[in-house]
Amino acid sequence: MDTNGHEIDKLIQQGESLSLEFKSDLKCLPDRDLVAVVVSLANTDGGNLLLGVEDDGSVTGLHANHLNVSGIPSLIANKTNPAISVRIERCELQGKSIARISVPKSRQLVSTSDGLLVRRRLKLDGTPEAVPFYPHEFIQRQSSMGLVDPSAMMLEEVEASQLDPLQRLRIRNAIKKYGGEQSLLALADDELDGALGLCREGNGIRRPTVAGLLLLGTESLLRQHLPAYEVAFQVLQATDVRVNEFFRKPLLETFEEVELLFKARVEEEEIQVGLFRVPVPNYDRRAFREAFVNALVHRDFSRLGAVHVKITGDGLSISNPGGFVEGVTLDNLLVADPRSRNPLLADVIKRIGLAERTGRGIDRIYEGMLRYGRPAPDYSMSNEFTVSMQMVNAAADLDFLKMVVEQEDKLGNMPIDSLIILSRLREERRLTTGDLAPSVQKPEASVRATLEKLVETGFLEPHGTGRGRTYTLSAALYRKAGKKSEYIRQAGFAPIQQEQMVLNYIDKHSSIKRAEVMDLCQLNGPQAYRLLKKLTDKGLLKKTGEKKHAVYTR
Repeated sequence: MDTNGHEIDKLIQQGESLSLEFKSDLKCLPDRDLVAVVVSLANTDGGNLLLGVEDDGSVTGLHANHLNVSGIPSLIANKTNPAISVRIERCELQGKSIARISVPKSRQLVSTSDGLLVRRRLKLDGTPEAVPFYPHEFIQRQSSMGLVDPSAMMLEEVEASQLDPLQRLRIRNAIKKYGGEQSLLALADDELDGALGLCREGNGIRRPTVAGLLLLGTESLLRQHLPAYEVAFQVLQATDVRVNEFFRKPLLETFEEVELLFKARVEEEEIQVGLFRVPVPNYDRRAFREAFVNALVHRDFSRLGAVHVKITGDGLSISNPGGFVEGVTLDNLLVADPRSRNPLLADVIKRIGLAERTGRGIDRIYEGMLRYGRPAPDYSMSNEFTVSMQMVNAAADLDFLKMVVEQEDKLGNMPIDSLIILSRLREERRLTTGDLAPSVQKPEASVRATLEKLVETGFLEPHGTGRGRTYTLSAALYRKAGKKSEYIRQAGFAPIQQEQMVLNYIDKHSSIKRAEVMDLCQLNGPQAYRLLKKLTDKGLLKKTGEKKHAVYTR
């Protein structure tokens, strides 16, 4: 089997997915069906079509009409609109010929020449299917890819005179309160609308954009022209509903009312750090504000459903309709370039001062949890239809908070990468660079540089060298927290102590295995192997057997 054959065999073993489709060619797959599959892949995430493979992954081969695969790309280009350019290769697998058609993801909507417009989605059982691409979904697709800005669209049915002038006063007050662009305060109402993109002129008449209606519209206008817009605030205690409020008021008014409801449920204690008293809330207000504003601004206004703020015994959750925008995933959430589904609305909110102006509000959300020694915010419940964020209702680690505050007093704000690393080591005690890289979402080289800075500042201690190098919180931090014995358990023992422990173990139990050394001396596999080899080279131990069956005796 050639290299391509091995690669395709691996694809088949993975099974069908959003980006992988199997098609039988025993009865010669009709051109219409072949093109429809290509269109559905292009309209989703792109991927591969394996022609000559059954749904269960069995290889049955190409029909005689398709053995010459060179004409298939031209067929697909001629029968798609706009034309899709695919790559195709034929390979031999299990003695049969199959074709791999690689389909690129399209930056615009694609249909067959017959007008069939389809996309792919996963069914409840996890298998993919092709479904029609309906007109109301066009704007969702284009906005998630950054091709259009729904919030900048002008509403032809509404005039600027119908808007609520009191909401402009609310915008001005917000600029003063949150430190927005002060130059906006000097503008007249019409100038303010134009500067922020809230109204535009069409055919001599000033009309609001979608962003303008959200900020300046009346409740009746919002209900009529933006029926998807709604915000829910709920407080649940077990099965009892304590608060269940729904809002369709203009965006700033809604934000202020929800923030008041939230603040009423914030409980605070204080701790003394040096000369300062530091508040310790159960929920960080700035983190809540960033998360809530993100949900309001980045939601999909073409999809029905409310922005939900929910407080339960487990914690706080905020969710909004519409998944992550194109290019943002759970794996790059911290490092992806800031992007919005509604760029104009996002820009207005930043200029008012309501959101982080750098576009890195996600850092503020993480900081609001991690600096208090709480778990990081959890986005794992998000999917293609919803972004959901949970803040766990966990007690603050006051020793950890004191450590962070003292650091900030000496060196300024602690970077989010450092907070993530310290938080994980606080929970898991001892980790390598490779263990930490997925959490920081940066290359190992960048993570290693951050680790070494934390070593220099006295927060961490390194153990070992090379790829097996591990890190723990420093002895000083454990000592401040009154956990000296815990430091010894995590940091391990000096090499001479480890050698003596192994010899003492053998004296009592006659032999030892590598797994037992790992447990005894708190070492990883490579470190335990090197310790045993060192003792064997010194002539203190004798090895019997190989690999996992190796046993060491005196």
